[in-house]
Amino acid sequence: MAVVTFYSHDSKETGQSLSVAAIATHIAIAHNYKVLIVSTSFNELTLENCFWEYAKIRQTSVVQSNSNPNVGLESGVEGLLKVLASNRTSNEIVKNYSRIVLKDRLDVLLAPETKSYQEYMAIAPNYANIIKIADRYYDLVIVDLSKKMPRKDIQSILEISDIVMMNLVQRLETINNFIRLREANDFYKKRNVMLNIGRYDQFSKYNNKNITRYMKERQELSVVPYNTLFLEACSEGTIIDFFLRLRNVVDDTDKNIIFEQAVAEADNNIIYKLQELQMKL
Repeated sequence: MAVVTFYSHDSKETGQSLSVAAIATHIAIAHNYKVLIVSTSFNELTLENCFWEYAKIRQTSVVQSNSNPNVGLESGVEGLLKVLASNRTSNEIVKNYSRIVLKDRLDVLLAPETKSYQEYMAIAPNYANIIKIADRYYDLVIVDLSKKMPRKDIQSILEISDIVMMNLVQRLETINNFIRLREANDFYKKRNVMLNIGRYDQFSKYNNKNITRYMKERQELSVVPYNTLFLEACSEGTIIDFFLRLRNVVDDTDKNIIFEQAVAEADNNIIYKLQELQMKL
């Protein structure tokens, strides 16, 4: 249905991968969507660690083909590229090489396993095609786009994305840098470019309302607030349990419910934007 890519120009930590994990998980639980997360990082498993214990992320090295469950396949993007090179493709091919988080709801295509940056650079140009293939099967493909990827490959992915979610931090320098970027590059003025603040602190001077006003945005930015229990869940591979437990909390003033409501609003902002863009086609 659509490709949503999270990206940041900022050299500082923006909480991008954690925002991807939170928003994708909430969409998969709250909506009847088949969601794929595509991790493009190099030599880093921050996003994957949200769903599995760190030591177990690479533990399952073989996945089973849906068409032939008796045949083992090398999992992950490297295995996927081998089968694509042989021209054996289908709408479900990316699913076959992804790891299941929630059956028929949420899968993750793991980041490359290689520790060689040269090998990573050779893999990177294939991501745009992988994402296009995945978009035929999944309702929503959410890409965690690494700044370590070569510039031309980053641009290829941004160009095919239905929504580009730019991630900011609550610093005046970062905000001004993005304003200058948008003034210099028409790509970031497009209707499909949205803004998100990860590790959001509502008590900062640079809160959502003030940033929205300062940047002259027509709607408030999406935010994924800083939350201790969420961060612990992301470090332990238990983010699914964290969100499922929140469904049983009824106190609207609970800080964890406030976190969930912010993530739900970010989800809705994405869904509404997709609907708006489709209506204007």
